Amino acid sequence: MKALITIDHGEEGLDAARIEALISHVARSLGLPAQSEVSITFVDDAEMARLNEGYRGKEGPTDVLSFECDNLDDCFPEDGQTFEAGDIIIAPDVAVGQAQDLGHSLTEEVDTLIVHGMLHLMGYDHVEDDEAALMQEEQDALLASWWASQEGARDGMR
Repeated sequence: MKALITIDHGEEGLDAARIEALISHVARSLGLPAQSEVSITFVDDAEMARLNEGYRGKEGPTDVLSFECDNLDDCFPEDGQTFEAGDIIIAPDVAVGQAQDLGHSLTEEVDTLIVHGMLHLMGYDHVEDDEAALMQEEQDALLASWWASQEGARDGMR
């Protein structure tokens, strides 16, 4: 899995190596081919608000947006071809506020937003209650396996 990471905002609270490792973990867990690619960009609130209004018709910044590229219904590409999962956009300032509200670290919140975004790229959604329950279950399982693989990192994030 190739992760294209761009940090346009929030550099001080983000660890690109950890983000890349998490994306690889999620991709392996979801069975994505090794030649998959995802881009993740961290933007300021003004840019996130512009994207949120332009694509979702909602005012103000949101925490994470996902834009699927290659559709899973089209099947994975042949060997050697890249499966472009899509783009994830995260607003670190929104994540900081959410982490404070939820009583956990920024690292934990960013992990959650990345997993949430990756699941959207894989076709998960939370519009309907049954879809939301399935997505939440998968998100919780992916985060638990990731944090377990980090040798107690979740405890160290608090």
